[in-house]
Amino acid sequence: MISSIKIDETGAELLYEEMTGKPKGSVVICPGGAYLWLSPREGWPVAREFEKAGYQCYILNYSVGMENAPLGKTPLKQLALAVSKVREIAKDKGNNTFTAVCGFSAGGHLAASLGVHWNDQTLGLGLTAETIRPDAMILSYAVTELHDFDGHELVKCLCGDDEEMFEYLEVAKYITGDTPPSFLWHTVTDEEVSVQASMNFMNGLIRNGVFAELHLYPQGVHGLSLATPAVEDPQKNRIADPHVASWSDQCKQWLDIVNRLWTEKIFYS
Repeated sequence: MISSIKIDETGAELLYEEMTGKPKGSVVICPGGAYLWLSPREGWPVAREFEKAGYQCYILNYSVGMENAPLGKTPLKQLALAVSKVREIAKDKGNNTFTAVCGFSAGGHLAASLGVHWNDQTLGLGLTAETIRPDAMILSYAVTELHDFDGHELVKCLCGDDEEMFEYLEVAKYITGDTPPSFLWHTVTDEEVSVQASMNFMNGLIRNGVFAELHLYPQGVHGLSLATPAVEDPQKNRIADPHVASWSDQCKQWLDIVNRLWTEKIFYS
């Protein structure tokens, strides 16, 4: 049964199905959609994949759409509140409070925004930075360089004409040693979000000593999600590809490693 948790007064909510058994941790999923809509192919199919690996998943329905523009920090605050709420639920149930964020395309931008701005006191949420900090982030063909989208509806919806907000949300500029462990993947032939953005983000993580992993696949269009038959979208040439689909198994292995190191207090000790 699908349940929902209200996040704020804007209508943002977390959707989830209660796992059987004791979860290893939690994953908050941010579907993509250029901040204009939310892709269902990057929601429940992804949640069920991580749940098979033992992680309780939550899908964040965050604010999108030109009718809400400019969104500014609203989605970022919603994700921060979601991470805090998920941790609270895990703690109340006596479960592991390890919490990762996972985003696709624009949802990857949102996940990365929290990854680099979790310790920004100006968010004004009344929560400690440690409460909203992701323990890991998974960035799938993520938008990490807004200047690539100057003039695009994505930027108009997110920032409007606010240059200061545009700079704040150029997430790659804010990578530090406090950025959470990160897993990135991208296809080289993605024509909507340049693979160079993920490569540049990875270079920033390396320069700052962040525990990180990047997988690049030689072929594939934008928006492949799991790249399995279940999420095929032939009209947009999103065809199942077993090679690209291997990203999820690699990611689950990586997540278990980060979870173990987090438990041993290797990170944020």
